Amino acid sequence: MGKNTYGKMCLKIAAVFGAVALLGAAPCMAETVKLHGSTTVQKRIMEPGKDALKKATGIDLELVGNGTGNGLEDLVNGKCDASMASEELADAVDSMKKATGKDAPASLKPNVITSDVIKVIIHPSNPVAKLSKEQLKGLHTGAVENWKDAGGADSPVIVVTSHLGSATRKVFQKVIMDNEKYVDGAIEVKTTREEIDNVGQLPEAIGAVSMGFINLPGNKEKVKIVETQEISRPLMLITNGEPSPKVKKVLDFFTGEGKKYIKD
Repeated sequence: MGKNTYGKMCLKIAAVFGAVALLGAAPCMAETVKLHGSTTVQKRIMEPGKDALKKATGIDLELVGNGTGNGLEDLVNGKCDASMASEELADAVDSMKKATGKDAPASLKPNVITSDVIKVIIHPSNPVAKLSKEQLKGLHTGAVENWKDAGGADSPVIVVTSHLGSATRKVFQKVIMDNEKYVDGAIEVKTTREEIDNVGQLPEAIGAVSMGFINLPGNKEKVKIVETQEISRPLMLITNGEPSPKVKKVLDFFTGEGKKYIKD
């Protein structure tokens, strides 16, 4: 065999083995888990930990923050693998009913990851530092119309709240307002970021949002936190029946090594 022929054969063999080695080293195709629902779960848990989750499990997260009630409807309609929720299952089902007018199946299962605290926020210029449950209830239902009646300046109260499908709104309304209606004229926003921005721009405003959102970069400076009784709720993924293997990987990660990525 001539040197040139032998050399070409060696190159071909090397190329074949190189291709085989590359194929052996190629990672499996990543799985995708679609999660719709609570923006609190999205911003506090899923977004901060999604890169580490992919590195540990190969799972890509596809996230849609459209509120607990709407996310649960998407789960029931098969549009996502699990829904993100920031309230108890029974309350999430009720949020879905209020947001969409639809009932949920009895097969839904709550899978709690952690808990969250809701904080009352006002404009930084507002001198009020502490509010009782009765004061908070009055401010949000319209029974207290002026800040001077709650220890503040002589100015009308402007209530800012999230949309009907929001779990934050639902929990606050249940725990603080005894399920009474919000005052007529309350500003309803689509996202928590909008709520923080509105309260940060209006000296007369009051709102209630997840502490995790306040801790996001740039938000702490916009608003002032008022001392109140603790308002807490669970953060979870809701599944239709038992979690699928890939959803279970997500749950196992964030209740295990992924805990460190959850934003306070």
